[in-house]
Amino acid sequence: MPHTMLNTALRATSPAFNVFFRGLIGLLMSLATALAVAAPVATGTWEHAISAFQPPKYPRDYTHFEYANPAAPKGGLLKLSNPDRRSSFDKYNPYTVKGLAPAAMRIFVFETLAHTSMDEPQAAYGLIAEEMMVALDLSAISFRIHPKARFSNGDAVTPADVVHSFKMMSGPQASPEFQTDFSGIAQAVVVDARTVRFELKKPSLDAIFAATKLPVFSTKWTAGRKFNEVVTDLPIATGPYTITKAQMPSRFEMRRNPDYWAQNLPVRKGFYNFDRIVYRMYKAQDVRREAFKAGEFDLYKEYTASQYARNHQGPKWRDGRIVKQTFTVGTGVMMQAFNLNLRRPKFQDARVREALMLAFDFEKYNRFGTFERADSMFNKDELALLEPFRAQLPAKVFGPPYRKPRNDTGPNALRDNLRRAQELLIEAGWKIAPDGLLRNAKGDMLTLDYMDPTRVGRFPEFESNLRKLGVKYSERLVDYALFHRRTETFDFDLVIIVEPKFTLPDAGNIDSLYSSEHARKEGGSNLRGVQSPAVDALIKRIADAATMDELKAASR
Repeated sequence: MPHTMLNTALRATSPAFNVFFRGLIGLLMSLATALAVAAPVATGTWEHAISAFQPPKYPRDYTHFEYANPAAPKGGLLKLSNPDRRSSFDKYNPYTVKGLAPAAMRIFVFETLAHTSMDEPQAAYGLIAEEMMVALDLSAISFRIHPKARFSNGDAVTPADVVHSFKMMSGPQASPEFQTDFSGIAQAVVVDARTVRFELKKPSLDAIFAATKLPVFSTKWTAGRKFNEVVTDLPIATGPYTITKAQMPSRFEMRRNPDYWAQNLPVRKGFYNFDRIVYRMYKAQDVRREAFKAGEFDLYKEYTASQYARNHQGPKWRDGRIVKQTFTVGTGVMMQAFNLNLRRPKFQDARVREALMLAFDFEKYNRFGTFERADSMFNKDELALLEPFRAQLPAKVFGPPYRKPRNDTGPNALRDNLRRAQELLIEAGWKIAPDGLLRNAKGDMLTLDYMDPTRVGRFPEFESNLRKLGVKYSERLVDYALFHRRTETFDFDLVIIVEPKFTLPDAGNIDSLYSSEHARKEGGSNLRGVQSPAVDALIKRIADAATMDELKAASR
């Protein structure tokens, strides 16, 4: 607020001063009230939960989340396999770049200051932190540590552990993904024996919720070493499970901690019911699928539509020994998409990228109806945000909304799309050489190498159409460890990446996927190599959004 010079001197004992003083107090109280009303989250009071743009669904005296069963039986053994592309592991620290940690570490072993509710747009309920308080001006968030919070070694969680965890997670040895998540936080400060305050670089709702997601681990786990030197040390964390056996790189076992400190808290009622969880990692998807059928593990998520339709059937399915079910998620879903590496000169011309897209026969690939292809839409509010960048953006951005090409609109639809693709490639300087392949003026071939850690041969129609155009297409099946190394160093032409789900758009996630900074930082998630001031500005608007309408406009 700008300072106002008072040109009239008032004596402290004068009636005029009393009137002025009362008016000043009233003004300050009105401003504080206005700030609280305008804030997109509750401020100035200790809360059991914070929620963006609306009150939390669950009151302070809630007993459990509606989607959890507080009476669920406990005990037994759960057998699992690798839930994603990771087919081996060589470390337990999931927060650094080099090496592979099991997904189970972040699910079962580590916990965060607060737990994100699954049935609200964006709400965080105290976990390690019993309560939270956001500053009136959104410049800081304080956490009061739960008095029962304990690490797996029995030590109480202290503010010093929280500060240490923040320094590790935001430091240079952490994966760029996490450095980005916490980049809006200037520092973490110990306030008293139970309280820690996160001071933000600038007021930001995104940074406030990022702080709630800080994983907390004991200072004894790192023991004075650099974060990337903590590799195979068993975590000293607060989660419900601890590792009891391990055979790197393919097997490990966890046991539920009988003294788990949070087992009776509402935020954990109905969760983590199995006494033991055993993981076995499989390198080949076909082997993994057959192992599931043989009963080697209990849950299997099928990523291939044709396999789901054709191979998951038989006596075990008919008599109920195996239950097959499709689940519809209620969250927002980002893209599962081809990622062309724009760092490579051959893909930097938009006409080449459009031509490759025209060669992809989505309708034939999606014959089982598994996917829904996205259009890119802009309304007037979103276009207003892009207006300052009009000179830097293609004119098409401000024209009619983009419509995806289709190959099922008539008998000649695919032929017409391939003809248009050929025209675009010629315009971009790629012409058919005597050997039948596309070459540029330097004689370089237009090649496209698809890399995958699970299976190849998924896109025969795409391969056929590319060859008709003269593109030399190849597919490469690699171990996930090599896939991980090559993607983190951006050494690829084309990969498929499934982006995360969300309740409300998270500027941290979007920044790691699309910002210019992460296009240049090895280990980052911007695999495409997008470097656009307009995109960077939109990400900033997402982080700075103060209303739901602002968030929607910036996120579309």
